[in-house]
Amino acid sequence: MDASDQVDDAFPDALKEPILRKVQFSTVSRLDSLVDHVYEEFKHDFYPGESITAVMDSGERMPGLIREKTKFPELVAFDGTIERKAFARYFLSLNNRKEELLVDEDHIVRDRKAFTKQRLRSFLKKTVDRDLWAGAPWCVKAKFADEYRINGEIPQHLTYESQLAQRKVNLAMRKGEYGGQILDIFPRLPELKPKGQKAKGVHQDLARLSTEYQRSVAANPDFGKVPQAIQQAQIDQFMNGQNGFAQFNGYHPIAVKGHPKPPPPPPAPKYPIEDLELPPEREGSTRPAMKFLSQEIPSIHQVPQPVEGGISMESVGYLLETWDTLNVYCEVFLLDSFTFDDYVEALQLTSDVFQCDLLVEIHCAVLKQLVNDINDKNGQIQISLPELIQSETEDDSAEDRSTPQTVSPEPEVRPPGRTTRSSLAKAEAAELRSSENQGRLLQPDSRLHRAGEMEQLNKDYDWKSRLRKRDFSDGGWVYIIVGLLNQLSGDPRRKRSCDDILARLAPLDQEPSPEVTIACYESADVNTRVKILQILCMLSLETKAVRAYMEDCNNNMTEYRKEKIELQKKRRTA
Repeated sequence: MDASDQVDDAFPDALKEPILRKVQFSTVSRLDSLVDHVYEEFKHDFYPGESITAVMDSGERMPGLIREKTKFPELVAFDGTIERKAFARYFLSLNNRKEELLVDEDHIVRDRKAFTKQRLRSFLKKTVDRDLWAGAPWCVKAKFADEYRINGEIPQHLTYESQLAQRKVNLAMRKGEYGGQILDIFPRLPELKPKGQKAKGVHQDLARLSTEYQRSVAANPDFGKVPQAIQQAQIDQFMNGQNGFAQFNGYHPIAVKGHPKPPPPPPAPKYPIEDLELPPEREGSTRPAMKFLSQEIPSIHQVPQPVEGGISMESVGYLLETWDTLNVYCEVFLLDSFTFDDYVEALQLTSDVFQCDLLVEIHCAVLKQLVNDINDKNGQIQISLPELIQSETEDDSAEDRSTPQTVSPEPEVRPPGRTTRSSLAKAEAAELRSSENQGRLLQPDSRLHRAGEMEQLNKDYDWKSRLRKRDFSDGGWVYIIVGLLNQLSGDPRRKRSCDDILARLAPLDQEPSPEVTIACYESADVNTRVKILQILCMLSLETKAVRAYMEDCNNNMTEYRKEKIELQKKRRTA
């Protein structure tokens, strides 16, 4: 099989006849321009018998065959507006299915390799040709014209003799000879000369036509002249053109002296260009109002006031920080990716009826990275924790419970002695010590929360034991968070933030129990919850799992960079 047969077999059979009928007698000069013109017209047009792929609204693709095609013309109103554009509908039969579909051209596509410019060019080179003289039309070869029953008779106006006579008339018009008068108003264009082996025959035909024209003029002096009345009307029409332009006998408009020239169009922007240099195109649209995530709307002249129950400006940074951390290290936390909107809505949900699954899953996933499972290295702690420091009030209360109460003896009344300087100094020091002790006794309780008492009540099963056993059910993860924050409050850097959170989760006016803590978290606002997650995410970055993941990503990036360099070297040497 030769190359021409391969091209013929590879080109779709359903497109051969329509394309050949379209190309027949086309006067496009170059083959490349003809290929571009045909490709653009048939790119989105399909014909019966063609194998295509139907694309459903759900995205499903099903191969099929076009059985019928119905074209609907364009509808134009009386005022010239288009009421409906032209479109086509196709009746399909699906492959390997006993189903049929009725679709439009927007829901079918053909294989990219079936109809390409390269294949179209090869097909046209094999099936059409034209003569060597300038302006010759493309004609389908006799073999293919007979096969597809295409008329091969060239129209009269496209023959070589007609084109030669038309060029002769155009040449006379360019010289200004029209109706016996000379009008030197047309631009002079270079004379078209035929090329190739027929050049000599063309000159002979020109000489023959010139001789016949001279004989006709000698026999009839009025041959080829326009009547005086028609000539004067055409000249008046030419001189009275509109908008400073005149059009004579159907030719292109030319400028008339004495009329102002129209202003030139604005220059097109040269790319690349800065976006700010382009004028905005409003098209009647207005810019929508800005929507702030936080209810504390910032102002230039006023400090934003906190809004009760809303998102504070400080929490906006925490929201973005925690959401980015959870999504970047989702493989480490074993979490599915989630959107920022879902994340914010989950943190804002306050209900004592049901819990948000996303919120529970996030906290449990992060807590698992801080302490290993009890079967994994005996529940080794993966972060550094400060020592648990008990408050003075708890120590005092513990000492009071451990030591028995003794009755302090009444001081003995000593007889007054002689007053000296040393005795006066001793008396003043005793008064200062007694006043300090009285002030310490009268000082109110400095505790901010009761998280420490909760830990004392559950010494046998503290937050670490719960986390090692993964006891997260029934809100157990909230109790683990309270114990973790209570121990982190021993760090001076985290003491203030941890105390603020614990004051809401273990308040002084309620009993120190896990039930109270869970109820307090369910009623907590979004600012408190995001602060808890921010502390947990920062702790998770200290674990070995996150660090190992970062090292793996760094190694993979290095490998990808090396592969890229090797590919670039191969391309340069190729």
